[in-house]
Amino acid sequence: MSSSSGGRVRRARPWRQRWAHVAVMASLPVGLLVVDELTPPDIRLGPLMVAAPPLAAAFCSPGGVLIVTAVMFPCVILSGRANGQLGTPNFPVQLATILLICLAALAASGVRQRRERQLARSRSAVEVLQHTLLRPPPTRIGPLDLACLYLTADEESSVGGDLYAATVARGRVRILLGDAQGKGLAALGTAGQVLGSFRRASRHHARVEDLVAEVEDDLREELRAAAAEAGPGAADDGFVTAVFLDLPADGGGPVRLANLGHPPPLLLDAGGVTALDPAVATPPLGLGDLAGPRPAADAFGLPPGATLLLYTDGVIEARNRAGEFYPLADRLRQWLALSPAALLEAVHGDLRHHVGARLADDVAMVAIRRTAPPGAAG
Repeated sequence: MSSSSGGRVRRARPWRQRWAHVAVMASLPVGLLVVDELTPPDIRLGPLMVAAPPLAAAFCSPGGVLIVTAVMFPCVILSGRANGQLGTPNFPVQLATILLICLAALAASGVRQRRERQLARSRSAVEVLQHTLLRPPPTRIGPLDLACLYLTADEESSVGGDLYAATVARGRVRILLGDAQGKGLAALGTAGQVLGSFRRASRHHARVEDLVAEVEDDLREELRAAAAEAGPGAADDGFVTAVFLDLPADGGGPVRLANLGHPPPLLLDAGGVTALDPAVATPPLGLGDLAGPRPAADAFGLPPGATLLLYTDGVIEARNRAGEFYPLADRLRQWLALSPAALLEAVHGDLRHHVGARLADDVAMVAIRRTAPPGAAG
């Protein structure tokens, strides 16, 4: 599932599919009865009919199991008559056993359905939380067009550690895209910490280097506090690879980019696709206490009509069945003229086609395009 706003919408299973399961399960005893009528009396298929309600319990609601049971009982009786079992002393015992099995199937179906509803509510709550954290940026800020895409590898949980955010403050547009270590709720908690710190720091600092330093300090403090609460010996080594982008809101002046251990953004313009590698490698957020340079920002130009693509490693590390990585830069050369939204849709479809199955890692992408030079009309 995908979303341009970071959330994911799950639709209820269509009613046609639910009734199809009931029809298939109900057809099992009917089919066995037809075969039983056509075979000699020494071949008895009636006992196999009792498998229908337990099978229905795995796919159908309790109401569906009742329908399958209602179809099965006449089939069992007709099969017993065809095989000369109807008047035997053991036949009532068989019916009682079948009834007990059907009651157990009903109970199992009810328990399964209740747990599915509880799980659906939990997933919905997590999706709302994640959507709240990944607030969608506006699609246009001054001369800049923006689009974002978020996909989780785990189709069941809808929870991932990839993150993005955009703010407008102090005449600057700040964009963050990152990938928190780990999976599930733990990664989501780290992502939330970084996003909150980024939004606060964006309002306080004019320089992107100072913004990054504050986010780094906040994350380190949070990791130390979490390790202290966990008790002696707990590690405080979480980290987030991230790209911080700082653009003038009016489209004029250079663009500044701070890369902390993240795949380099790609610049798409008339000249092709260019990877914006950092001049000096910097460790990810949360590892700032390691020996190494303080966060630095590189400056570059974003010409009119050019698009900047930020992405997480789930894109370039996606493999096809032959084990080949997704060639993002090569594929982008055919989409240089697309708008940010169209570009992300093209990458999404092509990535799904390349993988041919579910993604192995979460994916987040943000595309930014400068549509007009400063002061240009319309």
